[in-house]
This record gives sequence, structure tokens and C-alpha cells, in this order.
Amino acid sequence: MRRMFWFGAGVAAGVAISRKLGETARKATPTGMAEQLGGAMRELAGAVGSFGADVRAGMSEREQELQEVVEQADGRYARVDDDARRADRRARRAGR
Repeated sequence: MRRMFWFGAGVAAGVAISRKLGETARKATPTGMAEQLGGAMRELAGAVGSFGADVRAGMSEREQELQEVVEQADGRYARVDDDARRADRRARRAGR
């Protein structure tokens, strides 16, 4: 019984090693290397695209923040300008 177990384990290990060696040998061929390079390039292109999307999203978010700051500042200046115009009108009326 023990011998059958070790025989089966040996066969399984042999098959696993044989497959791994065959896969490694296939990767070492020019076609295998081209496939690996193609896969690496696709992965790189995906990473660059993802990075670009993150940058665009960050830029859009920052642009919105800056737009809000400008709108708030314009609102403050508009109130100051309105107050100045009112004071100017009052001064002109008082000077008549």
C-alpha cells in the first residue's frame, strides 16, 4: 500500500515537473518571448491609461475647488463693489 502511494506521488511530481519544464521551454522560444512582451506592453498601456484617468480626475476636482474659491471671492468683491457704489451715490447726492 505504501509503495502505491509513493509511486502515485512520484508520477504526479513527474507530470508536474514535465509540464513546468515544457512551459518554461515554450516561453524561451521567440514566439513565447513575443507573447510575454505583448502581455507586458498591454499591462503597461493599461497602467498608463489608468494613471492618465486618475490625473484627469484630480485635475477636474482641483479645477472645481478653484472655481468655487473664485466664485466666493467674486461674491465678496461684488458685495464690496455694491457697497462702494451706494456710498458713491450717497456722496454725490449729498454734494448737490
